Amino acid sequence: MDGTKRANIKIGSEVKIVLKEDQRSGALTEGFVKDILTKSPNHPHGIKVRLEDGQIGRVKEIILND
Repeated sequence: MDGTKRANIKIGSEVKIVLKEDQRSGALTEGFVKDILTKSPNHPHGIKVRLEDGQIGRVKEIILND
């Protein structure tokens, strides 16, 4: 699912984010959303979130658990 729309991301969602230091390499970090930091309804580079382990980055992928 698209990580550029705030409405797609919920607290507790499992996501893959790119950390600031990984933006050049594009390495993704997986975790669960603790806080949504971006206030606007969408952002072209991904909504900024804080994971439960404290890491902050922009959502690139939302993992759907069915």
